[in-house]
Amino acid sequence: MEGSRRASERQPSGWTVFTGVLLLLIGSLDALWGLAAVLNNDVVVVGGHGVLVADVTLWGWIHLILGSIVAITGMMLFAGSPTARVLAIFFVTINAIAQIVWFPLAPLWAFLIILLDVTIIYQLTARWDE
Repeated sequence: MEGSRRASERQPSGWTVFTGVLLLLIGSLDALWGLAAVLNNDVVVVGGHGVLVADVTLWGWIHLILGSIVAITGMMLFAGSPTARVLAIFFVTINAIAQIVWFPLAPLWAFLIILLDVTIIYQLTARWDE
């Protein structure tokens, strides 16, 4: 009985799994968006006149790497890793801040990703004890 109780304590809750799926989704979308920016700058330009800080290819690499890290962190949440929760909050916060750069190029995309990032941060912090 006690062994089964310990095993259930290590299992992620439904909200943690939901957040892990969102992290995997956002990380994958970010990585694909970054890959598109690296391979062809014209694919990413929706109607704006460039990014705020640097060229599109540089930000493509940043989002490709950051998206991959976010997706991996989402998979770590599936395993119920307590470290993954802290890492997820950190990387999703960085991801939300990094989306500001895309506003001139794709405002709807950036706004959508920021909303999903805030949802993830809420789920990971408001339900910390789960």
